[in-house]
Amino acid sequence: MNQAATLFLSTFTTLLAIINPLESLPVFLRLLEGKDEQVHRRVARRACTYATLLTFFFLIFGTLLLEIFEVPLSMVRIVGGIILMRIGFSLFQPSAATAIATGPNGADADVAFVPLAMPLMFGPGAIATVLGMASLVRHPLAQPLSLAAITLAILATMATTYLFLAYADVVLGRIGPRGIDAATRIVGFFVAAMGMGLIFHGVTEAIRTYVLGGAH
Repeated sequence: MNQAATLFLSTFTTLLAIINPLESLPVFLRLLEGKDEQVHRRVARRACTYATLLTFFFLIFGTLLLEIFEVPLSMVRIVGGIILMRIGFSLFQPSAATAIATGPNGADADVAFVPLAMPLMFGPGAIATVLGMASLVRHPLAQPLSLAAITLAILATMATTYLFLAYADVVLGRIGPRGIDAATRIVGFFVAAMGMGLIFHGVTEAIRTYVLGGAH
């Protein structure tokens, strides 16, 4: 499998696991309690649009800032991996996300941005994932296919998330709270494993660059 395909699958699966739309379903339905399907889909579309824009913003400007301040890519992978591992372990615990939904309902646009787009869909885990995957592309301008793969993975993730939210009633009715809890714990294991993978690659590259490279 070439680098572009690997980046697409890694980014898509990790980002989808981080966003975990299944866990957001109860919050989404609580925030829009009493609203019809048309409102559900409109808010879901806005939330996913906001989250997509935020993701691309950090993909572009986050990478530029790291280059400006000369932060090594190995450090980005290690820190990103630590964040992902922490989030993965937290998913094994009872979710506190439903506490967000206890507040009063606001306007559709406000609900779409906060708390749906931020922090449920786009938070530290998503930032770490995007920057971590972007750090795997050593020469962005010379590897347009790799950047295109990350871009398509982000769009595919947000499209999948939209479908979950737009049909939240159907999905929640089929899976049920216990099914969502079980899926969340499985996702937590996957996220923790991906985080460990980023840490391993980051430490390996740091040793090769600063220890073995400095020995010559």
